[in-house]
Amino acid sequence: MKKIFESVEMKNLQMKNRLIRSATWEGIAELNGGIDAKTYEIYSELAKGDVGAIITGFTSVATNDFYFGGMMRLSEDFLIEQYKKLVEIVHSENCPIISQLALGAYYRDFEEIPENEMTTAEVKAVIKKFIDAAKRAEIAGFDGVQIHAAHFFFLSRFISPLVNQRSDQYGGNTENRTRILFEILRGIKNNSPNLHVTIKINCSDFTRGGLAENESLAICKNLAAAGIDSIEISGNGTSVAGIRAGVNEGYFSKFAARLADEISIPVICVGGWRSKNIMEKILNDTNIAALSISRPLLREPDFPKKLQRGEIEISKCLSCNACYSSPSHRCIFRK
Repeated sequence: MKKIFESVEMKNLQMKNRLIRSATWEGIAELNGGIDAKTYEIYSELAKGDVGAIITGFTSVATNDFYFGGMMRLSEDFLIEQYKKLVEIVHSENCPIISQLALGAYYRDFEEIPENEMTTAEVKAVIKKFIDAAKRAEIAGFDGVQIHAAHFFFLSRFISPLVNQRSDQYGGNTENRTRILFEILRGIKNNSPNLHVTIKINCSDFTRGGLAENESLAICKNLAAAGIDSIEISGNGTSVAGIRAGVNEGYFSKFAARLADEISIPVICVGGWRSKNIMEKILNDTNIAALSISRPLLREPDFPKKLQRGEIEISKCLSCNACYSSPSHRCIFRK
């Protein structure tokens, strides 16, 4: 019988419970990817709230990724010391931390280049950027990295049959469209073998002609066979409004449960978790290993601690999504 508040071991991760802070966009980093006191404060607060592990917000692997402002980056060596401090702050609370490695879009100089117009050499250069960023994460002391292949950012678009119309070895059938993921995975494993390597991927693009559940399931099974250490299941779109405890929680759990039955590595499921009883039920009714949460931690960074102490049973988060338009994505109802 699985419990939320029991220790869990995954490769290179010793977690005090089964709750993971899913990558959450802060948008307050410097233009070059540097981080400041406010970022350190956010992560310190999360770690002190007793979440089992933390996945950082979107961390770009490219210096010239201009998809949006305020991105953390691990694209240059000089940034390592700043991220080393971040890791130390989180580790001081006995909490592992994973860097989410991502790319918003590919830019040639200052011009955004569609995935189909990239040269083969440019695709290979992107692969190297992910591998190099993972090495910087390892040097900084991160316990793992997450390959961000969800939410229709670069990798998510690249593997989508709706978007990828390439005719070379990186386009066409499932194997070719996902080759970029497997080359990134293989490179990170070879270059930084001690890292926990996870991936965030859409169960579906929820778009006609896009990645559908059966193909996503096949991709995930192939990733497991190729040595990925865990898989976080999400979907196209970062969050759903109007989530109510006990009513519509865990909106990706059906797919995640199906996947967890078919692979042997840990499956993590994000998507509107709000109440202790529903989370424990899904853990015990399925082979899902852990649950990841985002918005509840914006409202209450100590949400896990309160749950464990029995002070609360459900999150105060209203799923209003007003946090997305607030500074550093802070909950507007927090004092």
